[in-house]
Amino acid sequence: MTKPQVSSAVMTHPVRLAQAQDLADRLRLDGLALDPAPGGPPSALRTALVAWSAAAPEASHHLVVQDDVDAPAELLEIVTNAAARFPDEALVFYTNWHARNGAAARLAALAGASWVRAVPDEFTPSLAVCLPARSAAAFRAYARDSAERHDDELLSVFFRGRGRMSLLAVPNIVEHIGTTSINDHAAQGIRLAVCPTSAADAAPLLDRGRVLEEPGWIPYMRYGEGYIRLVGQEHGADGGRGHHRWRDALPATGLTEDTVRAARAAHLPEDLAAEVARSFGGAFAEELWTHCLLLGRQAVHASRRLGPHPEGVPADALDRLRHSAVATAGPAGLPPEHRPEAGPDEVRAMAALAWTAVRAGEGLS
Repeated sequence: MTKPQVSSAVMTHPVRLAQAQDLADRLRLDGLALDPAPGGPPSALRTALVAWSAAAPEASHHLVVQDDVDAPAELLEIVTNAAARFPDEALVFYTNWHARNGAAARLAALAGASWVRAVPDEFTPSLAVCLPARSAAAFRAYARDSAERHDDELLSVFFRGRGRMSLLAVPNIVEHIGTTSINDHAAQGIRLAVCPTSAADAAPLLDRGRVLEEPGWIPYMRYGEGYIRLVGQEHGADGGRGHHRWRDALPATGLTEDTVRAARAAHLPEDLAAEVARSFGGAFAEELWTHCLLLGRQAVHASRRLGPHPEGVPADALDRLRHSAVATAGPAGLPPEHRPEAGPDEVRAMAALAWTAVRAGEGLS
């Protein structure tokens, strides 16, 4: 296996210059990519083009990291090893806990996978992305004259056009910090990683863990309600960007409302549901439980398609990854204005409730 040459850049704005420099120094990244027009309208793409242009001439791959993240000292080593394993892939090392791609990663974690193919109908989470150098050059050429200001949206359009979406690292070693947003995302509230994982656990999982190419339909939550992303919905008239409530989508999954009601009657723990309801309302507690029921069902089906674990994948690291994924399901599913109310006790209660649903879902046909 040839070791890749990975160059790197931190994309930043002058108001975060010190923060970005500290990040670059701590992670031994090559340098900063400054917004070339900081007084202009907000545009992540404007700065991203500078960052992707910073690829070193001798580099086989280029890593772009945004300035509002935290990551371990092992980041470059882990990225380099991943690029060696998947030399032709676009690799994403952070995924938002509340997005459809986040739901795909959560499902993959429960299925025992370490990588999952991104869905084609959503933005590419761009806080930490590594591209082959030729792909970085192609993206710069593609995006140079675009009127789009969101680099994450245009990355997805670019990947769709090439017929291959990015690979998402299921264990997230990169974490978003803060809730402010130069690019007008603050209204989304607290935005964190879907499966926060230590570098010690992530390294062997990403080096040798399984890849989930097609998770099937994907349960997800937004603003306190459960939804399902259907297989192939990207081919719809709206490009797949619409949202299907779980009840409306059930006929396409092979499940019925009667099945869900029966599982709820048999397995919903009233005490845990009441504890979550006291903090966030009964409707949310019920939606979270149903969402995790569907998640558990799909994870079992995905796991069957993955085959056995390769040698060298630590079972305890996989178990911690699963627990990390379930722990974020509740906070991520809350409406943004209620996420700050989820303290340690509330998170523990939501996770306990979620696990009862996941386990019940594993028993569904």
